[in-house]
Amino acid sequence: MIRNYFKIAFRRLQKNKLYTFVNIVGLTTGIASCLLIGLFIINEVSYDRFNANAGRIARITMQYDEGGKQKVALSGTKAGPQIQRTFPQVEAFVRIIDNSRIVKYGNEVFTENRFLYADSSFLKVFSFPLLEGDARTALNAPNKVLISQTTAKKYFGSTNAIGKTLIINDTKEYLVTGVLADAPENSQIKYDFVASFTSLDVSKTEEWWTANYTTYLLLKDKNQLNGLQAQLNDYMRGVSKSELHLEANSPLLYNLEPLLSVHLYSQLDGLELNGNINTVYILGVIALLILVIACINYTNLATVQSTMRSAEIGIRKVLGAQKSQLFRQFIGESFLLTLMSLIAGVVVAYALLPYFNHATGKVLSFHLLMQPLPLCALAALCILIAFASGSYPAVVLSSTRLTSILKAGVRLTSSGGMFRKSLIVFQFGISVCLIIATIVVVQQINYIQKKDLGYDKEHVIVLPIGQKAREHYEAIKTQISLLPQVTSVSGANATPTFVQWSDGLNGDFGKGKVSLSIKALPSDIGFIKTMGMKIIAGEDYTENDLKLADTTDNYKNFRYAFILNESAVKALGLTPQQAIGKKVEKNFPGEIKAVVKDFNFSSMHEPVGPLMLFLDRNFTNYIFVRVHGNDIPQAIASLSQLWQQQVPSRPFEYHFLDDYYNKLYVSEQRTATVFSTFATLAILLACMGLFGLAAFTTVQRTREIGIRKVLGANVRSIVMLIANDFLKLTLVAVILASPLAWYFMHKWLQDFAYRIDIKWWIFIAAGGISVLIAFLTVSFQSIRAALANPVESLRSE
Repeated sequence: MIRNYFKIAFRRLQKNKLYTFVNIVGLTTGIASCLLIGLFIINEVSYDRFNANAGRIARITMQYDEGGKQKVALSGTKAGPQIQRTFPQVEAFVRIIDNSRIVKYGNEVFTENRFLYADSSFLKVFSFPLLEGDARTALNAPNKVLISQTTAKKYFGSTNAIGKTLIINDTKEYLVTGVLADAPENSQIKYDFVASFTSLDVSKTEEWWTANYTTYLLLKDKNQLNGLQAQLNDYMRGVSKSELHLEANSPLLYNLEPLLSVHLYSQLDGLELNGNINTVYILGVIALLILVIACINYTNLATVQSTMRSAEIGIRKVLGAQKSQLFRQFIGESFLLTLMSLIAGVVVAYALLPYFNHATGKVLSFHLLMQPLPLCALAALCILIAFASGSYPAVVLSSTRLTSILKAGVRLTSSGGMFRKSLIVFQFGISVCLIIATIVVVQQINYIQKKDLGYDKEHVIVLPIGQKAREHYEAIKTQISLLPQVTSVSGANATPTFVQWSDGLNGDFGKGKVSLSIKALPSDIGFIKTMGMKIIAGEDYTENDLKLADTTDNYKNFRYAFILNESAVKALGLTPQQAIGKKVEKNFPGEIKAVVKDFNFSSMHEPVGPLMLFLDRNFTNYIFVRVHGNDIPQAIASLSQLWQQQVPSRPFEYHFLDDYYNKLYVSEQRTATVFSTFATLAILLACMGLFGLAAFTTVQRTREIGIRKVLGANVRSIVMLIANDFLKLTLVAVILASPLAWYFMHKWLQDFAYRIDIKWWIFIAAGGISVLIAFLTVSFQSIRAALANPVESLRSE
């Protein structure tokens, strides 16, 4: 019997090729979308769960209030060891700092960006498999380094890496003491090298305030976190302010974040950019909605098609078929179609995975789905879709009375018509929401890219430098400035796109002492000019300002020359003109030389805050070269040649400043790509369903169209006759979806300090696009019907 059900179902699908094509393509698209997004969600929610101690690990973040509450995901060197010494709940700690290093082996020299320094407890706290070496001694002394499996092959091929020596930054020899398995994709900590923390000079001292290190605690019991947090707060309030280097009214607190909540829930990025739980929710909803659209298509088409199955159903009932048997027959058709779509969906998802990885920036593997639990979930999904999409038409067809079928065939009731119309409104409403969301996201990204940042990011080449190059900085800078393609050159500790250095600035301007927590950017002469910034009061740095940095006689005569931004001056209670010449202090005294117009030195998710620039070449990490825009390739070639002469120990590498800027918004750009892709899929699926419905509606109204043509109706009137009902439903979908889309996109934009306003025309455009697409979809079938010979239409009827 079951075999017979499937045989009939297969023949039915084969006979109705349009119906089968629309449904299989729709369900395949929905299932493939669910699988791809499912892989993404699995990756996001599984972050760091591979660690055996994941539930007992907490990250330390620092909070201080000095001219405004500040939070960072970093801490000083003292936080980890002191907390372990003080609180018995803590079993171990590990401090980590990531750096870029020049690594040399033999004649090979590489710039390595995933170079970590970590305490010897690194392998105790985290579960990164050590493939070769001894975990107890691998990082227990200075100048020891672990390397990843991929790095071992890169440097040493198939030979044993243990005991080999690497030259780091052309100054120190590091002994390879072990080979680690490559870090998993779903890990916040990703590495190519892990060197011993004791290799750093800062390991010899402990300070609360010098916050450059990511610190993790391993607790003895995961349930001790909340209690430890309360005790830690009390303890930090009791630490002397002189030891913390803070003012008396400025507490320093440490907060504990469970490792498993950091990636999706923390507002503070750590060793890599965090994800966002809202992104997970949004993508999950999008996948579900696309699948729902495909199911709606099936339900609508199967229900409408039932009018063409009068003879089949009537004969079955005359021959004694029970309601339950008919129900199983039609559900069997749904299950067969869903099974075919599931197989096709898996194949399509596998084929599209590389493109999806590129769009999301992930390295997802399809083998995650080839586990028992996901396979069971796929089977459950197949059954769920079959019943969700096939149950309504199966009930309609199996419940129709025999007398009604023999008298008038299968007819759709008015209540059924309302149900179908509701489904069309729902699926087009989803499409409209996604179109509006895509337009808003794209507009926000365009706004970010075109907004006046307060500096000119175009045609600026950024050259990272290390200690060796820093020793010859002045000579390198002079040689670069002589190149004909160069208009300006300077250096700084960080790019103006993302300044992380936090500092304190103190002053007394006649109304009591003012203390300000402020971002700081050590820079060189010419930085303002090279970046195209605007000074609104005072004057730029000169050579005389460098002479103020007198380090002789134990810094007795050392003075700073500061340039503050508008926000910093305002926070000090001064106007730009009043600020010039005022005495302020940052460890050493100095005076405000100029005020620069505010510029965005971090993501536009955050408002511009106080910032100070001060002259100090000792912290220079980047050389910035502004070049003529008409011959950039030649400028790069000239810089490369000069670099090989001046800095032979370091490979020539460069970036453009606008690339650094764009990296701040990678997440938004990926969101735009994902939204636009799935919005397109949603509208295509909705149109496919509409196309199929229009085809069946046209067949049903063949006699009516023929009579109208005989009575003189033209093509336009017949097209509008058929299209009118569908266009009304599309307009209803636009009206209902627009407020919902506005609400969610308004909430999304609140995450940006600088954002667009959602204009009224966006909703008109989204509605117009939807109506136009719906009209074109329906018109294809309508025009065919309108052009048909009415004689043939009436004869066939």
